[in-house]
Amino acid sequence: MQYREQIEAYLDAHKEEMLADICRLIRINSTKGEAVIDCPFGEGPAKALAEALEMAERYGFTVKNYENYVGTADLNDMEKQLDILAHLDVVPAGDGWSVTEPYMPVIKDGRVYGRGSADDKGPAIAAMYAMRAVKELGIPLNKNVRLILGTDEECGSSDIAHYYAVEKEAPMTFSPDADFPVINIEKGSLNGHFVAKWDTEEVSPRILSVSGGKIVNIVPGKAAASVVGIGSAEILEKAEQIQKKTGVVFTCEESEGTVIIHAEGEGAHASKPEEGKNALTALLELLCMLPFAACSTTDAVEKLHRMFPFGDHQAEALGINLEDELSGKLTMNFSVLELNEDGLDGIFDSRIPICGTTENVLNVVKERMAEDGITLLNETQNPPHHVPADSPLVQTLLACYEEYTGQKGECLAIGGGTYVHHLERGVAFGCSMPGTDNRMHGADEFAVVDELVLSAKIFAQVICELCC
Repeated sequence: MQYREQIEAYLDAHKEEMLADICRLIRINSTKGEAVIDCPFGEGPAKALAEALEMAERYGFTVKNYENYVGTADLNDMEKQLDILAHLDVVPAGDGWSVTEPYMPVIKDGRVYGRGSADDKGPAIAAMYAMRAVKELGIPLNKNVRLILGTDEECGSSDIAHYYAVEKEAPMTFSPDADFPVINIEKGSLNGHFVAKWDTEEVSPRILSVSGGKIVNIVPGKAAASVVGIGSAEILEKAEQIQKKTGVVFTCEESEGTVIIHAEGEGAHASKPEEGKNALTALLELLCMLPFAACSTTDAVEKLHRMFPFGDHQAEALGINLEDELSGKLTMNFSVLELNEDGLDGIFDSRIPICGTTENVLNVVKERMAEDGITLLNETQNPPHHVPADSPLVQTLLACYEEYTGQKGECLAIGGGTYVHHLERGVAFGCSMPGTDNRMHGADEFAVVDELVLSAKIFAQVICELCC
């Protein structure tokens, strides 16, 4: 490919400078905070945006700040062609850091550590340096590249909604906020919120409450139920059977005739429910094995167990176990439940393949739940995202990836969503290489230095191929 030699030489020579700029951004705690005047997501994200735009302006780009929601840096003033969409906000620091403190970047053993190093400050600066390489090498372009820097990706992407309310989508967009080679398919989703009410019935033995899960996109690792009229010994005898089947561990604590049953499984991301052990669905199975008196609460628990049996990761019980060749199988995770003696409130997380529609997913679940007196509150579902593999954008990205890595490029389909999910012509592209676990959102998050530099080279080549 033309210009490869110049691009590689430039970015190798500017490696230390690029790392220094990444570290400047990592030092800023850009976790979302309370909105204040001129800072819709708090002072941290606004400060990170100001720092990044100051860098971009210093490197000769035309910058614009969209009310501290989004900032942009244009390589030139020509016709719009390519947007690179990155973000500067980060998830909270969390506990367990050992290599360094979250906002004290350290370069060690070929890695740069710190919150945002991989998600997404490192990739954002890699994209900026790709644009800088093209500009300072004097590579002639016929169209513009715009770097878009968001500040609310981690908490709903309202920043991008604000930006696209006033700006049009570019003919092509990629976001360096995921993995290589190219993610061109993202499943749709239905975060199903359902409720039911009934009259309290004083019977014995009975279930007083069931609770599990706090976050919709996480397999619940813990759940609990309060019951009366049954002793711990009888419960644990049945629990042993469920534990052997599911791997979920049960314990009991008893006080004044009430037994609290604790279930401990294993959490996982809801897009891959098979990697976890759902404590909530295992607990429902246990409760259905115990001899509770007939009443509306017992009936509700049994209905939920039939709808969400343990291990039913494709929602066969609900009748929506869809699958297609491009995006794979539908996945289901029963995420959150609060049930007491007069009602329930629950949420499930379903990731929907391309073949999924309102008619064969949402409406089917709504009707199935209504048969059992449960109301699904949702009226819409989030559609899947798909950019064809044979599109010029995807083919160019794959070609550049293969040229610089020597590895075979391929398109990926994922259950999660990225920054480009609602863009008609957007895909996710980098910066993590296959096999690299950057510990995103975890303690000791890092980016591999050589991967960041390589990503910048690939991005620069992409700019040349798409905009010359």
